[in-house]
Amino acid sequence: MKIIRYRDQHGAIRYGAQQADGMARQIIGDIFGAFEVSQEKADVKKLLAPVVPPSLFCIGLNYRRHAEESRAKIPEFPVVFLKAVTAVQNPGDPIVLPRHLRSDEVDYEAELAVIIGKRCKNVSKDEALDCVLGYTCANDVSARDWQGKWGGSQWCRGKTFDTFAPLGPCLVSKDEIPDPAALKIRALLNGQVLQDWRCDDMIFDVPSVIAFLSGSTTLLPGTVILTGTPHGVGFARKPPVWLKPGDAITIEIDRIGALANPVVEEG
Repeated sequence: MKIIRYRDQHGAIRYGAQQADGMARQIIGDIFGAFEVSQEKADVKKLLAPVVPPSLFCIGLNYRRHAEESRAKIPEFPVVFLKAVTAVQNPGDPIVLPRHLRSDEVDYEAELAVIIGKRCKNVSKDEALDCVLGYTCANDVSARDWQGKWGGSQWCRGKTFDTFAPLGPCLVSKDEIPDPAALKIRALLNGQVLQDWRCDDMIFDVPSVIAFLSGSTTLLPGTVILTGTPHGVGFARKPPVWLKPGDAITIEIDRIGALANPVVEEG
């Protein structure tokens, strides 16, 4: 099932189930509990990020070829950082280039996002996918100057500006993606393909990441996990490719869809 989150014409925020004909039907109930798809047509005024996560975990250097292009050692354990939930952005809404804390080196990162469906802790790798509600596209937007030079050796400052975590366009339930490693993932900047690879290049696969993050740590329903990006990011190109006002960046993942966002400057 493809689940969307949307605002209707009255301002109410609802969930809907996309149909084969492109229309959506309103969901009644809790997508993290009991729900059903009604026969009522979803009145989609504005498409929103699929969830409002209580936490947003991210895995760095999780594709072998990306680690190589970054000239980084293959990690022994998953490299974890956090984004603020205020970084989440809707499909179609702009990525805002920081100007108050200025960055001129804002990069894109196409990523598969995992959405946790139930409260879990100390999950084994074999049980990990049982805790997943579904998957969506993500863009781990990154201010590389703040990440590498001015962030006090931490990545969070450069990764967690407002709008730096676009999610969408929909949540695809895990039954439609039994093997996330089989997915292909792409990033297109102004229509040009800059990332195009496979999720089976992950150093730590989705079950391993969930097992690691849940170790001695409670993951709540709606938690979003960004699982890393393949090679082809902007900072590794020669010359580097940075996002600029007027750009359009699109993340595509097989069986999920396309997450597109324009790029603007902070006002």
